[in-house]
Amino acid sequence: MITPQNILRHELIGLTAKIRKASDKGLEGREGEVFDETRNMLTIKAGGKFVNVPKKGGVFLCRLAERWVEIDGNAIIARPEDRVKKKFG
Repeated sequence: MITPQNILRHELIGLTAKIRKASDKGLEGREGEVFDETRNMLTIKAGGKFVNVPKKGGVFLCRLAERWVEIDGNAIIARPEDRVKKKFG
């Protein structure tokens, strides 16, 4: 089960996400489903379009049940399969 305490160690694909901060200011405020994730990028399907957002310098809000959880993009820079093994302190 994904909780706010362990979200960094889980798969983000399929979660609803909002872009709070991005290097491209035009992407900020967009909301959609996390469609794909690579080491350095999140792909979010927002409004029928796919938006690639760099993790570096980004801040994302992910919805867990009725709560939004803030994620620092710098903390999740890693391949998803490696990040789930990583220890966060």
